[in-house]
Amino acid sequence: MFVQGCELGHCAGDQIPHRVLFRRAPVFRVTSVERQAGVPVDAEAIPVLRRRITAVLIAGQILGGLGVATGIALATVLAQQVSGTESLSGLAPTATVTGTAVLSVPLAALMTARGRRPGLVLGYLIGAAGAAVVVVAASVGSFPLLLLGMAGFGAASSANLQARFAAADLAEPSMRARAISNVVWAATIGAVLGPNIAAPAGRSVSGLGIPGAAGPFLWASGVFLVSALLVAVLLRPDPLLTARALAPAEERSAEARSLRAGFAAVAASRRARLALVTVAVAHTAMVSVMSMTPVALGHHGAGIDLIGLVISGHIAGMYAFSPLMGRLSDRLGRLSGIALAVALLAAATLLAGTAGAHHGQTAVGLFLLGLGWSSALVSGSALLTDSVPQAARAAAQGLSDLTMNTAAGLGGATAGVVAAQAGYGWLNLAAACLLVPLGGLALFTRNRRGR
Repeated sequence: MFVQGCELGHCAGDQIPHRVLFRRAPVFRVTSVERQAGVPVDAEAIPVLRRRITAVLIAGQILGGLGVATGIALATVLAQQVSGTESLSGLAPTATVTGTAVLSVPLAALMTARGRRPGLVLGYLIGAAGAAVVVVAASVGSFPLLLLGMAGFGAASSANLQARFAAADLAEPSMRARAISNVVWAATIGAVLGPNIAAPAGRSVSGLGIPGAAGPFLWASGVFLVSALLVAVLLRPDPLLTARALAPAEERSAEARSLRAGFAAVAASRRARLALVTVAVAHTAMVSVMSMTPVALGHHGAGIDLIGLVISGHIAGMYAFSPLMGRLSDRLGRLSGIALAVALLAAATLLAGTAGAHHGQTAVGLFLLGLGWSSALVSGSALLTDSVPQAARAAAQGLSDLTMNTAAGLGGATAGVVAAQAGYGWLNLAAACLLVPLGGLALFTRNRRGR
């Protein structure tokens, strides 16, 4: 038996071949607003579907990570060149994070209404347009236009972040952190390569009248277009719509999956609130320190190639070990993963903040900074997904990305001023201070759970 509105082997909207899925699936009613007359699914079909969707998400993350890392590696350097002052250099990554935050809500609303695929595609397309605007702004020397382009560029980061939740849509609860971490890990390849190809990308535009530091953004624009095409063509069926088709009828109503319902679900859960604080604090500390590290290294004689290597090591810490963080979170619990994140981030700020001209110590500090961010993102994202009803998850996840990127945007806006006026060491100390309330909140939540 197939879902009402489906013919043998073919459904309107998203399509799942009947040979791949179950022979006798139960009937689910799905609204036409989702552009899906129905999905013939059952437990035997889900593992096959999960592997296929994960493969597409991994491919998209590789490309998306490449585009983001290629552009962001020299963002502060480009901003300093265009603005003419170091104090404003931190506004470039701040604009990116702000764009990621602002666009996370409409993208989440689109996903809530239409599924993951349209939201991810739109995010990559806006990111491609934003990167192109950055190139134009650098060519004409317009700093306000540069910030506008960086904000649009941030939409690609929002798409990359939302992809981790798409991996969790069909995951078993006991495997949810690992499902998230596998997609996060996929960004390693592109993210590590990105900073290292920033220099060749800059040289490639030398004959076009484009500043070398803007070359990576030209490359990033093309990569984002390929990512959008990949997701649009291959992410079928939509994982979020499929998960809804499997959910009980009361969780598939329009009211249950509104943005307001998502916000209410987070407000009603202590663990969901802890998840939001975790990803917000970790992302703020990471963005603030990482964004000013290239400038600090430059002050101590580091060249563009060495800066690229340090940022590559940082990004490797962010992504390469995420499967390990996912396994630890599933095995030891989400709160243990958050505690590990706090410890790693504290060690990172201590090392980076006291490194001075010792570039090796800075590199180790930035690696631990990425590792702590990875543990916080995986455990916090899994905890949030665990803590809210299925229907409200897309909206709650959008709220999570809004919160983390808004907080990081404020931190990034302050980072350039703090580094210019007080120094890079004081910036790291300020980032470390953010970890104290997070550690206390995690401990309080653990004690409440124990009682």
